[in-house]
Amino acid sequence: MPRLTRAESQARTRETLVATAIELFLRDGYAATSLEKVADEAGFSKGAVYSNFRNKDELCLAVVDAIRLDQAHKMAQALDGAATLEAMLNGFQRWADETIGDVAWTVFEVEFATRARQDDVVRRELALRNAQIRAAVTELLATHAEEFDITLPMPAEDCATALLSLGVGLGVQRAIDPDVGVDVLPAVIRLLAGGNR
Repeated sequence: MPRLTRAESQARTRETLVATAIELFLRDGYAATSLEKVADEAGFSKGAVYSNFRNKDELCLAVVDAIRLDQAHKMAQALDGAATLEAMLNGFQRWADETIGDVAWTVFEVEFATRARQDDVVRRELALRNAQIRAAVTELLATHAEEFDITLPMPAEDCATALLSLGVGLGVQRAIDPDVGVDVLPAVIRLLAGGNR
């Protein structure tokens, strides 16, 4: 087996650190997870962490990116092959049932968002990532509205903001009370689509 190049080795180290950090941040939370702990659990020195990330917040942003990318893939799989609005809503509901209100993910995102308020650089980075999600949802809504001949009751961007806000709120409620259902989310999408179609 050929030796890894320096760049390949560093990329592998970075992936391992992010995977370990995901596990620790979701299990123990942002505040309780130190860079030393991530390094120890991943089998690296603290120096290996600092050669890949400037600080804990930069590592945490990489964790946010990885988790959200994974969820975007899961949502895409849930919507794959949906040829009708109803099939799309059913796929979305399956994804929402499994995802929204994941206690570990919800608590981590809320804790890090609270932390971001204390640092303008981190807040801007997190705001940028949230804007990218809104843009992706806006595009998804606009594309499906055109595909299914739906006139949205407000601009697609406003619909995306409303849906994301509802999803975050449901996530927090379900983290506290898992019996809170997610049916309201596809129901709101149906309302935005002009009722049942």
